[in-house]
Amino acid sequence: MKSPASPCNGVCRLHPTHGFCAGCWRSGDEIAAWPAMSDGAKRALLATLKKRRKR
Repeated sequence: MKSPASPCNGVCRLHPTHGFCAGCWRSGDEIAAWPAMSDGAKRALLATLKKRRKR
């Protein structure tokens, strides 16, 4: 199974209130951790991001 692609879409601005990126909805810590994450952790984060966007 192929490693999940980064959710980055090039809109890289952390929102001053909630702290998530305006483009991919990851926190700064999640963005920094992405390269070292296991594929399972990446998939779990992608699922979290879907829920986060809906709020």
